[in-house]
Amino acid sequence: MCGSSPMNLIIFSVGRDSIANSQSIPKKKTEKAVWISVIGLMATNGYEGGLMMIEELTTNAQQIQDEELGEILSRNAGTEYLRGFLHGQTEKQLFKKNVPIVTYEDLKPYIDRIANGETSDILVAEPVTGFYLSSGTSGGQPKLIPVTAEYLKKGPLVGTFSEPPTMRHFGDINQAGKRMELMFARPEIETPSGLKAATFSTSMYSESKFRTNLPKLYTSPIETIFCPDPNQGLYCQLLFGLIQRDEVVKVGSLFASTVLRGIKFLENHWQELCYDIKTGRLSDWITDSGCRNAASLIMKPNPEQADLIESICNYKSWEGIIRKLWTKARYIGCICTGAMRQYTTELEFYCRGLPLVSAFYACSETFCGLNLEPLCKPCDISYTLLPNMAYFEFLPVKNERDESFEMKSNDEDTELVDLVNVKVGQCYELVVSTCAGLYRYKVGDVLMVSGFYNNAPQFQFLERKNVILSVDHEKTSETDLFKAVTEAKALLDPLGFILTEYTSYVDTSSAPGHYVLFWEIKGKEGKHCKELDPKIMVECCSRMEESLHYTYKIYRKRSIIAALEIRVVKQGSFEALMDYFVSRGTSLSQYKKPNCIKSEEALKLLDSRVMGKYFSPKSPL
Repeated sequence: MCGSSPMNLIIFSVGRDSIANSQSIPKKKTEKAVWISVIGLMATNGYEGGLMMIEELTTNAQQIQDEELGEILSRNAGTEYLRGFLHGQTEKQLFKKNVPIVTYEDLKPYIDRIANGETSDILVAEPVTGFYLSSGTSGGQPKLIPVTAEYLKKGPLVGTFSEPPTMRHFGDINQAGKRMELMFARPEIETPSGLKAATFSTSMYSESKFRTNLPKLYTSPIETIFCPDPNQGLYCQLLFGLIQRDEVVKVGSLFASTVLRGIKFLENHWQELCYDIKTGRLSDWITDSGCRNAASLIMKPNPEQADLIESICNYKSWEGIIRKLWTKARYIGCICTGAMRQYTTELEFYCRGLPLVSAFYACSETFCGLNLEPLCKPCDISYTLLPNMAYFEFLPVKNERDESFEMKSNDEDTELVDLVNVKVGQCYELVVSTCAGLYRYKVGDVLMVSGFYNNAPQFQFLERKNVILSVDHEKTSETDLFKAVTEAKALLDPLGFILTEYTSYVDTSSAPGHYVLFWEIKGKEGKHCKELDPKIMVECCSRMEESLHYTYKIYRKRSIIAALEIRVVKQGSFEALMDYFVSRGTSLSQYKKPNCIKSEEALKLLDSRVMGKYFSPKSPL
């Protein structure tokens, strides 16, 4: 995941509460020494101290990477897993030669043994204290990622480093006001061993430091974050954000999709919210006792505020609505790269003029890097990898055909590249080794090197690996699909319509099979999508096919693939899709809409909401 989250605030406040005497940064230091130096520099020099540490880390990237791997191996070479490859040795070259490149499925039997009660030294010498649950919506079932005390020490470093670049442009928002961030926790799962498993966001919201700072720095009470009903929690978080709108200096959530979910929810409930603010009473359908107790401490009748919000929401167009409702907001903080990039057009419509900031790049397996230029457009964001977070290697990803962007890598024949040796313009799949028991582990993210900051590479996040469509032997990647959709939706913009959401699947119920796209379209200035000329949708189908790769076009011409189809669904269909996944255990904070639907139930849900079906009339040239 790449973005801006409440984690930054928690850690930054910890760092500023402590002061270290030394400001000098020696060339070689332990993780604890790095942390002490960061605290000292930032306590004395503010955000400039954090920027100085970033300079140090990126300048000495190779040395720090070698130390990181050395520390991982010295601690864990004797574990059952590594002992079979290294025989107790810790040399880097032996590690690179003998330890295989693996996926989660390769390590799952070892992780399951720990979750079922066996000792942690199967994988890691340090005791496993719990597990992070991946979101599970972008690539399948949630994964159990081991967590150790050493791993948790990495969090403060990333949080501390990601705050200074943002502060450089927007000032210290911690001192300026409150954040209206939409946050949702899910219940923890207890494994047979007794160890708890939770999403990263739920673990973060459970931290005592976060709970202590929450009333001062956020508009949402803790009860609304842990509300078991996401819709009740969302309603109350929006309500309290509106009540405190004059104090809000940042709006956001973990993902852009969640911010949009909040705005669409507001569109459907603003009159009810205004009535609650006017009367000082919470709607009766909010039955959660925690939310009602929190409301009783905050709410009081405020008809003037309610009338002002009502006058803003009554406008025919909601363009710039975020800026109008929260006039002191300095930026929108959320992930808007990778799978979230499809939401940026609609989000920019609602926030008109407010920057969209993705502060860092992280995944369930490890923290990775920072966005050092928070003001750049979402399409231009690059993340600078921090060499002290994990040992990073990169599997070159090759383009095997003309006019296409197919991701393919052969682990058997390809040598992994070290962090400092990657090449600008080349694409790689990220491989990490961590202090928590993941060794040469393929994260599944495909990155492109966009440049270097000192000696540390900067990457653009391209896509998740293996999220593809395929009827025969052609392979259409997430990036292929995004490019084609981007070309096609450009036909809608001049007509006053916005493509708000899309997903896809391969329909093989008849021969030959074909690609199906589900589109949700919204009209600007009060327009209804029923006003959209069907000929335009047919043209969108053609434009998509023309924009897909060479192999797809050849297969279409030879009738190996049938005509591409776009199914336009009713407004709110993708909210219903989100609700479906959330009902099955996905955290609303970490929900990522799949770009390729594989669940039969999810397909049935979308098909039940189809308003129109359109096909490409001819093979692409």
